[in-house]
Amino acid sequence: MVFSVSELEAAAAIVHAAMPPTPQFAWPLLKQRTGVEVVIKHENHTPTGAFKVRGGIVYAERLKRERPHVKGVITATRGNHGQSLAFACARAGIACTVVVPFGNSREKNAAMMAFGAELVEHGRDFDEARERAAEIAAERGYEYGKSFDRDLVLGVSTYAVELFGAEPELDAVYVPIGLGSGVCGVIAARDALARKARVIGVISDRANTYRLSLNAGRAVPTNSALTFADGMAVRIPDEEALSIMQAGMERLIEVTDDEIAEAIRILYTDTHTLAEGAGAAAFAALMRERDTMRGKRVAVIVSGQNIDRPWMQTVLAGGTPVVV
Repeated sequence: MVFSVSELEAAAAIVHAAMPPTPQFAWPLLKQRTGVEVVIKHENHTPTGAFKVRGGIVYAERLKRERPHVKGVITATRGNHGQSLAFACARAGIACTVVVPFGNSREKNAAMMAFGAELVEHGRDFDEARERAAEIAAERGYEYGKSFDRDLVLGVSTYAVELFGAEPELDAVYVPIGLGSGVCGVIAARDALARKARVIGVISDRANTYRLSLNAGRAVPTNSALTFADGMAVRIPDEEALSIMQAGMERLIEVTDDEIAEAIRILYTDTHTLAEGAGAAAFAALMRERDTMRGKRVAVIVSGQNIDRPWMQTVLAGGTPVVV
């Protein structure tokens, strides 16, 4: 997936009409802790609390402009993608339905409904919810809003445009991976802007479909994705995202739920940043690699902050939320 600089600039204008750029700060306490110049890209500071809203804004703008007679949009989510489309569709005057698995985050569900989405519960995980969303799309004549497509990647790439504009000499960027729009957007922006930063992807070791797929050179689904980093809980990889990662990502790191929980605590302690599991995963990977990255200037994408209160209470008390 290749974007021109003019495409990125146009997407940024669309996004910034709906929300301001998010900050990137080099936090001194993180440098003291790691020995690394750590720049946090605060994608937790968006109207939905996560980076995905950028993709929703670009997607809904094109939908309204090019296909104004669409009856509505339906999608599947664990939360942040659904909030993104709910927010963006409400701005564009488009009906939005979101399918979530049973047991999904109550707070994310409440946020999606507050943005105006109809909520449907189905299945045991994201992938089963996705199957049901496709069925409802056919039944109602709605457009199915995929979790990975060109408009979404173009939209979320705008955070990388902001980052590389403010920090052109980064040595590396650590990016959490769910289905892959974030890491693919960083790769596309880096290449378009001719930056040299290495892109390091981060997944949960309990949702490791992309590790298996990269090793096999083809899509390899898994039977479960039981991590409290629900934004990373994907069992079935996207083949286009896999191809982009193979071509443009330097390496992939698997982190544990315990490492993610510790990263949440560190980010809160050192920066008072609230991060959800997926949002802290990239920093967890840097903590593991801090000795080899010592002295370098790297960015860490805090992709979101939408963690439920009970899980955050568990984390701050020194524990790790358990998902079974």
